[in-house]
Amino acid sequence: MKIIVTGGAGFIGSAVIRQYINDTDHEVINLDALTYAGNLESLAEVSNHPRYHFEHANICDQAAVQRIFEQYQPDAIMHLAAESHVDRSIDGPADFIQTNIVGTYVLLDLAKKYWEHLDGDRKAAFKFHHVSTDEVYGDLEADGFFTEETSYEPSSPYSASKASSDHLVRAWHRTYGLPIVITNCSNNYGSYQFPEKLIPLVTLNALAGKPLPIYGDGSQIRDWLHVDDHARALRLVLETGKLGETYNIGGHNEKTNLEVVKTICALLDRLVPESPYIPHESLITYVSDRPGHDVRYAIDADKIARDLGWTPEETFETGMEKTINWYLENDEWCQHVLDGSYQGERLGLGED
Repeated sequence: MKIIVTGGAGFIGSAVIRQYINDTDHEVINLDALTYAGNLESLAEVSNHPRYHFEHANICDQAAVQRIFEQYQPDAIMHLAAESHVDRSIDGPADFIQTNIVGTYVLLDLAKKYWEHLDGDRKAAFKFHHVSTDEVYGDLEADGFFTEETSYEPSSPYSASKASSDHLVRAWHRTYGLPIVITNCSNNYGSYQFPEKLIPLVTLNALAGKPLPIYGDGSQIRDWLHVDDHARALRLVLETGKLGETYNIGGHNEKTNLEVVKTICALLDRLVPESPYIPHESLITYVSDRPGHDVRYAIDADKIARDLGWTPEETFETGMEKTINWYLENDEWCQHVLDGSYQGERLGLGED
């Protein structure tokens, strides 16, 4: 297949593209605007491969996206491009509305027109895969899980914008017949993640002897999914998922934020014995909680396991050790990211 991956220079998108190029014969077109979290260094190992193409474009740019459709004649779209950080959405929601909602509309509109003009076999095989988040479902009590039938109750500007894009994708399927699949995933972690997110932020702060900020008391629970497991699931859904269906993708690893941070500290104590900051847990600092902070997310991933045969390969323990080792071994990548506009400062206080 020839697949357009939007947001392919991002954390999850780059993992998908590395797998497509290294493990399959598919051709990939990476459509990315290269905003602050997009990093082509994450694709250095495949950047010169003949089946990989990069297009520097914004999904909101109708003319650019149309030109890419016409030039490459794709068989499928995997739509990952999004503003994705909750704290940033609190400080500046406008970018989230523009990219996540308007950008998705532009893609849907052009994909529909493109699909309508394909011939029989290619039209029948075309698929638009929209990649979303479990945050659209809102908050969970101490028990229970998000399923594909859970009602939407987004809490933040970020999750509201993703919920809006999910609804648009379903509407294009129901109204126009556009062949779509949707996935909603739990919290991802792994190599090449931009360090505003919890695990790389805490790792790099700990290595530098900086405070490790814990929102509130750190009791918020998330289900953690290794990015390579997620990328495998996304590829499987694109190729074999049933049209019009939603698949939840989870890691079966519920941990409190405090547990995650303490796990990182213990790993660094063992893997960096020469560090002057041992025990790294002494760097933990409790800060005010962020506005509208959901207490618990947890995914029921039975459907994708039952229908498509996917289950995660990484446990939290194996995945975390791989992740921390990657950051220790890739200091140059980390420094290039940190030399840019983001310096590890606190975001999400609702201040523009």
